[in-house]
Amino acid sequence: MTCLVKVFLVGKDFGASPAYLFSILHPERVLGVITLGVPYAPAPPGPSMLHKYLPEGFYMLRWKEPGRAEADFGRFDAKTVVRNVYILFSRSELPIANENQEIMDLVDPDTPLPSWFTEEDLSIYGALYEKSGFRTALQVPYRTVSDDLKLADTVVKVPTLLIMGGKDYVFKFPGIEDLIKSEKAKEFVPNLEVTFIPEGTHFVQEQFPEQVNQLILAFLAKNS
Repeated sequence: MTCLVKVFLVGKDFGASPAYLFSILHPERVLGVITLGVPYAPAPPGPSMLHKYLPEGFYMLRWKEPGRAEADFGRFDAKTVVRNVYILFSRSELPIANENQEIMDLVDPDTPLPSWFTEEDLSIYGALYEKSGFRTALQVPYRTVSDDLKLADTVVKVPTLLIMGGKDYVFKFPGIEDLIKSEKAKEFVPNLEVTFIPEGTHFVQEQFPEQVNQLILAFLAKNS
């Protein structure tokens, strides 16, 4: 007799997409989905949609272009790239460069790290990316995000928890704040809970690990 194992899935940022997708394709295998920083949207924004609402210098459009981010990142060591990413994406503004800049140029070299991200953290992360490079980190989300998966059913039916930092730059994406803070999201995720951590940024799980862990544990207990 085969025992069917059911799981909870947890995804952060672009990791939310495969979690949502797996729950749609295999709902019988999933007890619940927990995501941080990115709500579910059945049709992810493609380049034409992003170009419609955001300028050419928007980071996703720049990094979708093969070779551009590689050239931008290649001017620095891996540790500096990670440092700049943490500074940029812990802000509440969308990273947008002008025509004379690349995305890495948006960070002043004298800008301090966020208080919750230590030099030790940076050294560990930098060493990991020194070994792996940034190719996969660019290819998987930025250059595949608009792929059409042609799903027959696009509704996430399992219990779902979305944890958002109140100062997350994702709220500045066109239509995202309205989607999250209204009932629209429940058209696609009927059994959805949304929790906001007011001072959190896009790295809310690193800023407030204990609070995020308690939210996750409570969701697991409720839906086990």
